Amino acid sequence: MEGSGGFVDRRLADYVSLITDSLASQDGSAFAAALAINATNSYAETVSSCLDHTKDPARILKQVDKHAPLGEMLLHHTRAMQCYHQNRYVDAYNSLEKSANAFLQEYRNWESTWAMEALHVIVYALRTVGEMADREMAMNGKAPDKLKGAGSFLMKVFGAIQGKGPKRVGALYVTCQLFKIYFKLGTVHMCRSVIRSIDTSRFFDFEDFPAKDRVTYMYYTGRLEVFNDNVSAADRKLTYALERCDPFKKANIRMILKYLVPVRLALGVLPKESLLTKYNLSEYIDVVRALKRGDVRLLRRALKANENNFFRSGVYLVLEKLESHVYRRLLRKMCIQYPKAAGSWPRPPSQDGGDPKSYEVARGGHGHGRGGMLHGNSDPQGTDERLLFAQEPSGGAEQAGPLPEARWATTTVTATAKVRIY
Repeated sequence: MEGSGGFVDRRLADYVSLITDSLASQDGSAFAAALAINATNSYAETVSSCLDHTKDPARILKQVDKHAPLGEMLLHHTRAMQCYHQNRYVDAYNSLEKSANAFLQEYRNWESTWAMEALHVIVYALRTVGEMADREMAMNGKAPDKLKGAGSFLMKVFGAIQGKGPKRVGALYVTCQLFKIYFKLGTVHMCRSVIRSIDTSRFFDFEDFPAKDRVTYMYYTGRLEVFNDNVSAADRKLTYALERCDPFKKANIRMILKYLVPVRLALGVLPKESLLTKYNLSEYIDVVRALKRGDVRLLRRALKANENNFFRSGVYLVLEKLESHVYRRLLRKMCIQYPKAAGSWPRPPSQDGGDPKSYEVARGGHGHGRGGMLHGNSDPQGTDERLLFAQEPSGGAEQAGPLPEARWATTTVTATAKVRIY
């Protein structure tokens, strides 16, 4: 038994030596790997097992005291590892927060960014363990508050690194973790302050941040624009995220397309069904078919069938406004079927290549005013549709009479339309 205890002490001493060596050599990768708290980290499993069998872990951990306050930090951090592997997530979070406080206190004094990776590991652990702790508290009939506490601590971290200096390069990662917490808690309004700090920075160009952080940032800010019904800004940000996303990360591409597809539909761009099938976005297939056919009933049925999913995603209101697009498609089909009746309708200005089979409709939402659709002579099957939109006057009221031809803008949309990124 004594020999077993000595072996355990040596393994724990080896872990402490790894920490002290990485601190002395400023090896950020080794330091970060030693601090990771997850189910696959071999260091965490070893430390947890050692703490279960040693009588006085504090005696060994005190070897790090010369790097104070990291000796205190390591004591709490190893305790968090032990609680995590025992599935005691509330206790793990409490110890982890104490460890993170001690680490941040020391990190403020370091001029270089060598420990940035370790900081990110701690930030990630706070969020993920906080979520687990909240689930444990909810199961025990207590009000969850650990994830909210993690958000408050991450704001302290953000404040420590978002100022002028090389450490600012890590601010976007912390921002993205904050976004994940705020979206999880349903407090997305709290994103505004950190967005303002990033967007108005004079010390760092956005393109200087790591690509994966830029993609995540644009994904979440694009979702915020969807919630605010600003489809043009949402399209720009989500497109940025999609174009720079790792093409082998299918799950990440699906997450982006889940919001980009309804945004593009609102702008009059229809994806192929093969794209929706490939990324398991079947909930949009009937919506696209309804837009192509002018089938209002099919659109309403699709919205009803996926109502809960669309509401949870925050895209229901965007999709609901597509009904006016479907009506315009339906009217266009009527125009082709009954051309004499169409000749008596008001028309938008004449366009090159078009025929008089046109009509003028009101298009609501997204900052657009009056509009119409023009059918080209070259394609009687109806695959060449031109949506003509006129901007409202600056005062917001629609002017009487026809709008000058110069005020019209043409967007071509076809039944097989595709965007470059699609």
